[in-house]
Amino acid sequence: MNPKTHILGYPRIGPKREYKFAIEKFWRKEISASDLQETLSTIKNNNWLSQKEAGLDLLTSNDFSLYDQVLDTAIMLGCIPERYAGIKDELELYFALARGNAEHSVVALEMTKWFDTNYHYLVPEIARQQKFALNAKKPLAEFKAAQALGIQSKPVILGPVSFLAMSKTDAEGFNRFVLLSDLLPLYEDLLKQLASAGAEYIQIDEPYLGMDWDINLERAYAKFLTELTVPTGCKIILASYFSDLKDKALNYICKPDTCWNFLHLDLKRGQNSLKKVLAHLPVSKGLSLGLVDGRNIWLNDLEDSTSQAKEVIAQLGAERVMLSSSCSLLHVPVSLSEESELDPQIKAWLSFAEEKVGELVTIQDLCSESPSEKAQSKLAQNKTNLQARKSSPLVNNTAAQKALQEAEGRDTQRPESFAERIAAQKQKLNLPLYPTTTIGSFPQTKEVRELRNKFKREELSLADYETEIKRLTEEAIRWQEEVNIDVLVHGEFERNDMVEYFGQFLTGFTTTLLGWVQSYGSRCVKPPIIYGDISRVKPMTIEMASYAQSLTDRPVKGMLTGPVTILQWSFVRDDQARSLTSRQIALALAEEVNDLVQAGISVIQIDEPALREGLPLRREHWPAYLAWATDAFRLSCCQVPPAVQIHTHMCYAEFNDIIEQIAQMDADVITIETSRSQMELLNAFERFAYPNQIGPGVYDVHSQRIPSVEEMVELLAKASLVLPKTNIWVNPDCGLKTRSWDEVKPALQNMVAAACALREKVLAPRS
Repeated sequence: MNPKTHILGYPRIGPKREYKFAIEKFWRKEISASDLQETLSTIKNNNWLSQKEAGLDLLTSNDFSLYDQVLDTAIMLGCIPERYAGIKDELELYFALARGNAEHSVVALEMTKWFDTNYHYLVPEIARQQKFALNAKKPLAEFKAAQALGIQSKPVILGPVSFLAMSKTDAEGFNRFVLLSDLLPLYEDLLKQLASAGAEYIQIDEPYLGMDWDINLERAYAKFLTELTVPTGCKIILASYFSDLKDKALNYICKPDTCWNFLHLDLKRGQNSLKKVLAHLPVSKGLSLGLVDGRNIWLNDLEDSTSQAKEVIAQLGAERVMLSSSCSLLHVPVSLSEESELDPQIKAWLSFAEEKVGELVTIQDLCSESPSEKAQSKLAQNKTNLQARKSSPLVNNTAAQKALQEAEGRDTQRPESFAERIAAQKQKLNLPLYPTTTIGSFPQTKEVRELRNKFKREELSLADYETEIKRLTEEAIRWQEEVNIDVLVHGEFERNDMVEYFGQFLTGFTTTLLGWVQSYGSRCVKPPIIYGDISRVKPMTIEMASYAQSLTDRPVKGMLTGPVTILQWSFVRDDQARSLTSRQIALALAEEVNDLVQAGISVIQIDEPALREGLPLRREHWPAYLAWATDAFRLSCCQVPPAVQIHTHMCYAEFNDIIEQIAQMDADVITIETSRSQMELLNAFERFAYPNQIGPGVYDVHSQRIPSVEEMVELLAKASLVLPKTNIWVNPDCGLKTRSWDEVKPALQNMVAAACALREKVLAPRS
């Protein structure tokens, strides 16, 4: 008997982003709701059938989503804020929660990062007297859709403790976990309905099992694990991932009377748990082994994974073991099959979702008493590919390694204090009170995308392409001057992505054709792959920054993506410490920053939206990470003169617990997301008395709503209560790449008007 194979979830965007294009057509009212559902059903069905054909034993249902799985859970539990009560249509309500709704004058739910990934989830809102009601329509419908294809699926649902932990409440001091008593009956009802429909296995995701536990979380898990009633004949796979399990957690989890049958362990990020769990595992329970990495794209070491699996099988027996991905494959691209332009050497080192499913099936085969010739052949090829990667000159760059050694121990602090720098910057830039700017990108319109595609297809020469990009840049500069924005941007029309673009100019990077992953909703990103040592090949941004600055007397920001964000938003090599890779990126960026200064650029923005995202899930690991992450940022810009103003941008992150380290980055100006949270994030900056300047976002760029002048004035007034007026910048939450000009222009005009209104109020003579 072989152990069963399963995965925790599969990418939902489709091999060629069919999800994205369909859903955006629906938003533009180019297709009907039924057309949308037909396309999405095709993607789901194809996902199941490809996994079935690969030989996976248990296929997962309910891992698909119209926008986000946490939002799906909130709707399933009836957790919908009162402000949406006027929206009766189900689909309209769903997207109003996700994106806001101008017709009903409601803003979207707040968005934040899913643990330490680049996936964003929508934050449920719960009240002290929250009333829940089960709506099991979606999980049941997906289970039955799989049944219609002859597939007995394993539904996945987000567990009640993690759901409450991810939610927010306005009730100060309220322990949201007291609501667990109200949720457990709903979960029991859901399990009964799924079991009645024929579900034999149900996966309950509880990622907070691997987090640091406070007393409230501890009590919540104690209650959930022992009090949830499971229907007879139904087996629960309790899934933890992204971290190992602490001893305290294991004390509660590894008891005979708990509700689960199989405990899933992430053996890529939580391998330290395995021996402890095996020592305490009740004889009535089994393990799901997360052997294949769901977060990165490197080839699995089949020999090592098979050895791990065999050891556990020898101890527990095959019937008590499952083989799985470490987490959902949501975080990796769909398939390598059409990556025709990848270097064949590098392609042989990679594995996307489709290939990872194949790796699991091969490991299962290799665990049998008589592995097939096919599996043994794959094992031999796997060994060859792993060895080739280790010794390849593509990976090992002597010059980059030498530069890293020479930079060791370098002082990364700018020699002048912030007070000295800001005095020099005021004299040079001569900006008004409440200076206005944007975060960097302007709309990547159909025209821009078509220009890029024509150039790729060689239907447009390089000279003609650059002429068109410069035309768009000049139009953007002129429009910003016209509406009186103070610090301009060139719009980034030449950039396909804020990370992939830079990878084209660096050694050790490669890019894919279709290596897309979902970031939030229909927003997909195509992370570059860092396979080797990094150095700058040639200047990356100088030409466009210099051209844009030549068009205007106003300062134009040089725009760079920071070292930690490039690291976080790439698929990173796993054969050296991330801190070393980040430092190599920082050294390459430092060369670019110095060239921008020489070109006369006086404001340089180095975006680090992923700094908080990269924070380890366990606090004990924070100091080491924050030390090298902030040092890498400073290394990229520590040599600039005091009159050059360094900006950074961060979005969708809680700052309370790392505000001191953000201050240690010593950026002259930090711009942050605050509009969805109604300036809540500024509390951290107030309590800490953040010393430098701040641009709290007044415009939610992830919603199609155009905020009014009054809304923005109100937000800025809130900011003025907690920050010195002389330290406040006025800007959107994030880049404007995904919005249309019809949305952007009136919103930014309102933003400038709001800044002017605040200036007039402050500067008006007192009677």
